[in-house]
Amino acid sequence: MNSALYAGWVTHHRLAPTPHRLRYAMFQMLLDLDEGHELARRVRLFSMNRFNVFSHVDADHGEGRPAALRGWVEETLGEEGVAIHGGKILLLAMPRLFGHVFNPLSIYYCHLPDGALAATIYEVNNTFGERHAYVIPVGDQSGDVIRQSCAKTFRVSPFMDMAMTYDFELSAPGETVRTSVNARDTKGELILSAIFTGARRELADAGVLTILVGFPLMTLKVVAAIRLEALKMWLKGLRLKPQF
Repeated sequence: MNSALYAGWVTHHRLAPTPHRLRYAMFQMLLDLDEGHELARRVRLFSMNRFNVFSHVDADHGEGRPAALRGWVEETLGEEGVAIHGGKILLLAMPRLFGHVFNPLSIYYCHLPDGALAATIYEVNNTFGERHAYVIPVGDQSGDVIRQSCAKTFRVSPFMDMAMTYDFELSAPGETVRTSVNARDTKGELILSAIFTGARRELADAGVLTILVGFPLMTLKVVAAIRLEALKMWLKGLRLKPQF
């Protein structure tokens, strides 16, 4: 199956105006949206749209509606003139863990029926309960790494300006996965670099149990880490930006 678990590390490096680094162990789940219900039948510790040790809930993404997530993805792509004609959609994000999840960034790999990557969707959540999707067609790109850019239009960190550009760099999920986001100011200077790297594990009961041991209460720790790092940056002298 296309679905899998990826265990690895996330790193953030803020370069300006005050340097700040963080590095945390982290896992993510790659879910083929067409495989979800079959996975739920095969994996006792995973469920679709109901409580379990691991679960995927469609309403945690997109517009938050209970309908199948594929419909929202195809509608959102269509608004940008992209049609995938039933091609596979892979979602890289954290699942619910014992009913709780917070995904700062979820990435959708949207393919054509022949397997070619047509577009990506970068879905961003902030700690104020807001969500935004950046839709970027892939276009003609060669090689295994996808590079894309867009203007920032959604508030995330209270310590960063809105007038910024995001540079994304993705590898196709395989035995490993790597996602990178660089934030640049209006002068093109690099302000923040965020990278996740992970190694593939089978999405099965044994894999879920291994994740539970290696990454206990991961989804709760994400929110706690965001607040802890915000406090550290405030103590370093960083202050809230005007949009907050």
